[in-house]
Amino acid sequence: MLNLSIIQSALELGAIYSLVALALFVSFSTLNIADLTTDGSFTLGCAVSASFCIAGHPILALPAALLAGAAAGFVTAFLQTKLGVPSIVAGIVTNTGLYTINLAVMGFSANLNLFRAERIFFYVQNVLAGTPLEGWDKLVTTVLIALIVCGLLILFFATRLGLSVRATGDNPDMVSASSINPAFTIAVGLCIANAMTALSGAVLVQYQKSADINLGTGMVTIALASLIIGETLFGKGGMLRCVAAVFFGSVIYRFIMAVALQANINAAALKLISAVIVGFAIAMPAMKEYTLLQRQKAAYRRKKKGAAMYAKD
Repeated sequence: MLNLSIIQSALELGAIYSLVALALFVSFSTLNIADLTTDGSFTLGCAVSASFCIAGHPILALPAALLAGAAAGFVTAFLQTKLGVPSIVAGIVTNTGLYTINLAVMGFSANLNLFRAERIFFYVQNVLAGTPLEGWDKLVTTVLIALIVCGLLILFFATRLGLSVRATGDNPDMVSASSINPAFTIAVGLCIANAMTALSGAVLVQYQKSADINLGTGMVTIALASLIIGETLFGKGGMLRCVAAVFFGSVIYRFIMAVALQANINAAALKLISAVIVGFAIAMPAMKEYTLLQRQKAAYRRKKKGAAMYAKD
């Protein structure tokens, strides 16, 4: 049975992971690029945030993680656009190199403890003290960060540069013919995507008070599941609708995982559950189309049978 604490935790984690899902929306859905830098960028954000928190700068950790993630995205874009490396291979190469970089950022330690370090939630907790929202500092912080990123992303895609990024994913040849450099727009899109991924990791590490070198493992699967769930349930439309769908898809995914944990499913099986959710979500549009086709066939057969009986009479 889901209690208030579990629901609150699912909302908080859904808001945090929605940033990764939005990153995948930019790279995969908008630019039509399978960016596999996600896992490494997420861990990079965790490592940078943990290091800054230990140094006593939890707020500065967020923009630092954004810049670090953007740098990782730029490397992937450079490999792809300037060196002719296929997008998937470019992501794998960057992701592999980031493992060592992440270790270096963490002082060549596989994990860092933040239990005694300052975190952004402390400041929000002090602000909300004595208000009706006291005790909800984590939810307020995570949702507020997610909403700010969503708003900025919507505003960006309404600009000329943002429209150019969207057009690059739809038709790069047309973009080139319009005197727009597709290599530049791809670089911008990948930098933004990986910056959001790193920001998600930066917030998560302060949320759970610890950083681990393997935190980003499987992050592509989680983000893809959230993205597909949102697009399947809420459909596609304007940019506001797309971004909202991705956000709520992430929250729904976390609720599904919370239900799985409440059902006493072994934690080691959660990756398998994620894969099943992704596979089912991907298959849903085809299943809907197949069901609609079967209904149309059945309606046609009934109509044909009725016409035959009418002619016989």
